[in-house]
Amino acid sequence: MKLRVVLADDHPFVLLGIRATFNTDESLNIVGEAVNATALISLLSTTPCDVLVTDFAMPEQGPQPEDGLRLIRRVCRDWPAIRIVVLTSMSNVAILRSILNAGALSLLNKVESMDELAAAVRFAGVGRRYLSTSIVAALAVAGAETDALAEGPRLSPRELEVVRMFASGMSITEIARELDRDVRTISRQKRDAMSKLGVRNDPGLFAFARAHGLT
Repeated sequence: MKLRVVLADDHPFVLLGIRATFNTDESLNIVGEAVNATALISLLSTTPCDVLVTDFAMPEQGPQPEDGLRLIRRVCRDWPAIRIVVLTSMSNVAILRSILNAGALSLLNKVESMDELAAAVRFAGVGRRYLSTSIVAALAVAGAETDALAEGPRLSPRELEVVRMFASGMSITEIARELDRDVRTISRQKRDAMSKLGVRNDPGLFAFARAHGLT
């Protein structure tokens, strides 16, 4: 069953890039797009969705405009079943924490790859948090120990070992040789790890590994 996704961003090229990536993913279905907070609220009122991907700083319109945090809180209040993935170019740790505390499930910097965004949406679809590489780095530098960083998927020690080595640039054959295991065993452990992580290709696996400090 496909995840129903709504996109919200005031930059047409951002929407275009997201749309192009998501349209190649059979697990994701874009059901609507909005270019400002007012249009987004109107869209959500009429369009059921599972995951909202929204820019944090969109133009404010209307007599009572919604800024980024108010928008997140309103979506959480009025549509509690919707999982929110926020895109931002901000690096201020206090703001990043505020976004998560307001109810966003996942948080990515706009410089990250579209593959990483797709992985974050799939995570959101099953209620898992996802923080992109630069967000993790910003929080780590600031000593921000939050449960957000601990909510990763539960890989077995051997699966984790294989993912670390693969993400470092080793091939399946090289990993098998290094660990003295059968190539088929390594390949299966890699597939099992990818299934648990919610990624469908090697770029997605690399993106996840970077985002969660596995490289």
